[in-house]
Amino acid sequence: MRDNKGNPITYILIGSPASLFTGKVRGYLRWKGVSFEETTAAAEVYRDTIVPRIGWPVIPVLQTPDGGMIQDSADIIAHIEAREGGTPILPDGAVQRLASLMLQLYGDEWLVIPAMHYRWNYNADWIYGEFGRTSAPGATPEEQVAIGRNIGERFRSMVPALGVDEATIPGIEGSYEAFLGEFSAHLAKHPFLFGTRPSLGDFALLGPLYAHLYRDPKSGELMQRIAPRVARWVTDCHDPAVIEGEYLGQDECPATLLPIFRRQAAEQIPFLVETARLLAQWAGDNAPGTAVPRAVGELPFSIGGRTGKRAALTFSLYRLQAALDHLDSLDAPDRLRADQFLSGIGAGQLSEFRLPCRLERQNYRLVLGADDS
Repeated sequence: MRDNKGNPITYILIGSPASLFTGKVRGYLRWKGVSFEETTAAAEVYRDTIVPRIGWPVIPVLQTPDGGMIQDSADIIAHIEAREGGTPILPDGAVQRLASLMLQLYGDEWLVIPAMHYRWNYNADWIYGEFGRTSAPGATPEEQVAIGRNIGERFRSMVPALGVDEATIPGIEGSYEAFLGEFSAHLAKHPFLFGTRPSLGDFALLGPLYAHLYRDPKSGELMQRIAPRVARWVTDCHDPAVIEGEYLGQDECPATLLPIFRRQAAEQIPFLVETARLLAQWAGDNAPGTAVPRAVGELPFSIGGRTGKRAALTFSLYRLQAALDHLDSLDAPDRLRADQFLSGIGAGQLSEFRLPCRLERQNYRLVLGADDS
């Protein structure tokens, strides 16, 4: 987008180097070649810009050239795709697009478990300093640590809700390290998920893998040591050198990705199905337009062979809804291939699965949609 003098009109990304979803958006914007400036979400930015416009303290937020505000990484990406055109971030093929949406679900809503575990159980002192420098860049280092600790405790308090405890930590670490091995094996053959061009799935995985698991020192050392290919991919996605590239032909989902999808099908999908049951109970007592609670209870879950309990977070179902919407949009031949893909990764139940209600975003919040039956 350019003004009447031909000068580029920039977007403003409000975020933080330590923010998972800012990392996802930043890498995408750089790859897209969109002109943008980044503003760090210092305390006064939250006070004067984010909270008055969005209604609550959250990042990333994208300010558009016309002064509008977009919040949520997927909404930001969808807006840029629609307004700026250029090389698309979603493959055209039915299976590759489904796979990319599934990996957005996995990156945004499941890899956050190891991301938060490693940050707060291995890197807490370091991240306090990071938060303090971001929030109060003019303060002394000692003041920054104190400020960062005050900010960080709010995030640290979320860790138990994700199911991170002494019983599950060995499973979380085992599952994450196995994922790194699986992703490394894929990257030995392909530079990105579906070929020589990154997709939405790449940038969704980038969020946790860059901002927490690569950039935080202890987890970064782990990645560099056991998965150097993943570390290189992280830097390639976060600051892409090449815009063009191709997805694999014949709508191919590489066999090297299947272990990751099978891990998702074994760990995340059953939990989401049970979360949907709790959502159905809540939705039955509420009218369309009602704000959906962040969680609808607590449920058992399994990760890396360990079991525990965690919050049944509703936003995960919103991400799942995007993949289900894609399935419902397919014609018969494409739907058959998509269903075969799901069956092959152990997620065949999604072919028949339906959410109990429609979820929508209104005024930057998740709300119960109207019944369209």
